[in-house]
Parts: sequence; C-alpha cells; structure tokens
Amino acid sequence: MTKLIIQIPCYNEEATLGITLSALPREIPGVDIIEWLVIDDGSTDKTVEVAKSHGVNHIISHPRNEGLSRAFKTGIQACLKAGADIIVNTDADNQYRADDIPALVTPILEGKADIVIGARPIGEIEHFSLLKKCLQKIGSWVVRQMSSTDIPDAPSGFRAMSRNAAMRLHIFNAYTYTMEATIQAGQKGMMILSVPIKVNKQLRPSRLVRNNFEYVKQQAITIIRSFVTYRPFRFFALPGLIAFTLGMMLGLRFLYYSFILGLPTGKIQSLILAALLMGGGFFWMTTALLADLISVNRRLLESLYWRVQQIEENVEKMQTWDTSPREKK
Repeated sequence: MTKLIIQIPCYNEEATLGITLSALPREIPGVDIIEWLVIDDGSTDKTVEVAKSHGVNHIISHPRNEGLSRAFKTGIQACLKAGADIIVNTDADNQYRADDIPALVTPILEGKADIVIGARPIGEIEHFSLLKKCLQKIGSWVVRQMSSTDIPDAPSGFRAMSRNAAMRLHIFNAYTYTMEATIQAGQKGMMILSVPIKVNKQLRPSRLVRNNFEYVKQQAITIIRSFVTYRPFRFFALPGLIAFTLGMMLGLRFLYYSFILGLPTGKIQSLILAALLMGGGFFWMTTALLADLISVNRRLLESLYWRVQQIEENVEKMQTWDTSPREKK
C-alpha cells in the first residue's frame, strides 16, 4: 500500500486555499491512498474552516505565525507520523498546477529519484520582473554548483520526496527551505530529478519575496551557511592558504633584500604584514580542520538519527502485525 500525503503550508489563505484544494487529485496511478494535510501557520482568518469544508484529512495549527520554513518542517514531521510513503509539497496560493503532481510522484514510484522538483517556466511567467527572473536563474546556478545537482529551478516549492528522503532532511533556515533542502539532499547523495511544470495565473502577490534586496540577502545567507556546514574545509582553508602564501612571499622578499642583497633595513612594514598574513592564514587553516571534524560529527549524528527513526518504525510495524496472542507451551 503506497500512501501519498499532499501538504500545504498556509498563512491567512482563506481566499485561495479553496481553489487550490479543489484542484488536488484524489487518485493517482500507482498510489493506493491520497490524503491532504494543511499546516495552519497561525492564521487569523478562516483558513482552517476552508480546509475542513473541503475534506482535508489532517490539519496542524501553529499557535502563532512561525514562517514558511517552520511550517514546512511541521508538515514533514506530521506526514511521516501519519505514515506517508511519498510527500508532495505545494503552495496555498494556487501557483502550481495540481495536474502536474503525478509527474512529480512517478519517478519516486519507479525508484528513479528520492526528491523530484518541479521546474517552472521562469522566462514565461508574466508577473515575474526581469530582475526577478535573473535572480532566480543566478540562485539556481549557485545551488547547482554547491549541491552537485542539475536542478534548473532550485527555489521551486513544488516538490515530492520519498519517506526516506524526508527523514534525512534537517532544515535550520527560518526564512525558506527550498535552497537548503536542495543543497542538503545533493550533499547527502540523494537522487534528485527535475520535471517541467506549468503555473497558474497569480492570485495574490508573493509574501515571501516582498522586495528583491531582502530576498537576495536571505538566500545568500542560506547558501553561505549551507556551504560552511557541508564544505567547511574548503570554505576556511582556501582563504587561509592564500593568506599564508602571500605572507610567506613577503617574508621571503624581506629576507632576499636584507640578507642576500645586503641592502639596509627599511622594509619592516613588509615583515610585519608578512607575519600578520601568515598568522591569519595559519588560524584559518586550523579553523578549517576543526570545522571539518565538526562537520563529520554532524553527518554521523544525522545518520544515527535516521537509523534510530528506521528502527522505531520497524518496531512499531512489528507491534502492529503481532496482534494475536502467543500460544502457551
């Protein structure tokens, strides 16, 4: 029995949630059970009432608005607890076409992918400004380099993931989850595919991208943090090596002029700068080694957490199956 849960993070979406829910599928080839889950992120309108009126199977509510990323994490945990084999995440503003959900799910059903991300036709979206289109492409390119994947639309929130992939993701960014989840999955060696999708007409302005500067700043912070987390040695060692090499060159220059050519001393400033650069470079390279050890420990802890989750699930299944009383000897 394959169970699919479609999760929708919501914050004051009473005007659009009904439209989104009305388009969601209840049957998909290869899927036995389809359920819907709404994460009410502290809404103050009738979002919950709309969800109930459309037959949503699960509704999880935050007491206050905690942001898209935390709503996404809450939904993932709730889907796993509800026994989802596949999780599809979509937006409540009806941005993505529900008809494309089977295209997201099929590669996972066939065992060809752990995560499938819907690639929007960025160049054809009318309400995207030229600047936003360029920023989307640049951001996706950076994520591709860092995650070693070939995802053309990394910021897309329309994605499907297997149960195993969902259990291995640990999102820490409070702003958005898309970039970090893609980088994490790529660094952990998951199979990530992209499928082309279509989008609906805009029903309301984006609440996540209120201005391009703030969006770029938040995404840049996410990318840098992810790089430091999963490639710390390269992040710290490269500038350390450059600084140490420059300092050594200045030190050799001082020795050459002072001891080989025998010129009068007068390049003390170069010697001081050389000492500072070499000391700073040594510090950065030491930090690189320590950060790399911490990163290895983090990976081990994440792997251990994943194994514990699997063991707990197997124990629960065994307890469910073993319902008949044992025969007495």
